[in-house]
Amino acid sequence: MYEYEPAALAELLVGEPRYRVDQIWQGLWRDGLDLADITTIPKTLRAKLVQDFPSSLTVANDVESDNGATRKWVFRLHDGATIETVLMRYADRVTVCVSSQAGCAMGCTFCATGQAGYSRQLTPGEVIEQVIFATRAAAPRRLSNVVFMGMGEPLANYDTTVAVVRRLHEHKGMSARHLTVSTVGVAPAIERLATEGLPLTLAVSLHAANNTTRDELVPLNRRYPLERLYEACQKWIDATSRRLSFEWALIDGVNDTDRAIDELAGYASGLNAHVNLIPLNPTPGYLVMGSSPERVNEFRDGLVDLGINVTVRNTRGRSIDAACGQLAAVTNGKRRSVTLRSR
Repeated sequence: MYEYEPAALAELLVGEPRYRVDQIWQGLWRDGLDLADITTIPKTLRAKLVQDFPSSLTVANDVESDNGATRKWVFRLHDGATIETVLMRYADRVTVCVSSQAGCAMGCTFCATGQAGYSRQLTPGEVIEQVIFATRAAAPRRLSNVVFMGMGEPLANYDTTVAVVRRLHEHKGMSARHLTVSTVGVAPAIERLATEGLPLTLAVSLHAANNTTRDELVPLNRRYPLERLYEACQKWIDATSRRLSFEWALIDGVNDTDRAIDELAGYASGLNAHVNLIPLNPTPGYLVMGSSPERVNEFRDGLVDLGINVTVRNTRGRSIDAACGQLAAVTNGKRRSVTLRSR
């Protein structure tokens, strides 16, 4: 049912009183209920809607870590494809990390999803249902943040991503501070997104600030190299007046060197970008280690000394393969082993 806007929902309910649309809309969006639990509509209508519009998500697995603060679901879709969604409870917020595709075609070498392959695009309803499902699971706390950092490249599923952001803003009242879209750097899509007037925060998965290393880590860089990505980021800032952030997964001997500090600082400073450092999370097909905690701190301090605004992400869900780069429950993929040259 989350595929439909109010006008389309009204067309589905021809013959019913007009207020039934409002009752169903309130139950789905404001109350976050399953169709079967919207008791403001007659039982017979409820049963018909449940039969005609089954949920697009079936729980295939449900695991927790961090003493229950992190919870991951593997959802099976109607065609057998699988996706993963992660709920994270913090002291000051509750965040859900949603998937925008079943799998991912970007092929980033250190990411389990990229190692596993691509199945298909998700529809707006399939993404929104992840948010609503997590909203119910978060109760009695309020779900405050949605991040498009699960499976898939959100800007490779552009229309769905834009539709979901618009609906979460318009129908759930979520603001730019609470909606984050992460991309590995689809430059034309970043520029297009800048013109949409959408209330969101943009996070660019950078991971290297020289083209040789980034070509290996993020194969899309061969199509949109750092110079082209920089232009797109500048256009985003000019059009939206919003600061963007760079995600940087720290890999021992690959992108945690002193040279990498200088390269990243040089790239980020001109854009006044925030840098979010992520200790690399282990994946079975990637034969390189993450940086040590000591090196993570040294890297952070080196950036601070160069005037860069930087934070280190608090890694969640590593023990249940729910941390950044670990989501890989796709049905058509095969992991592959990767080695990288140090710089």
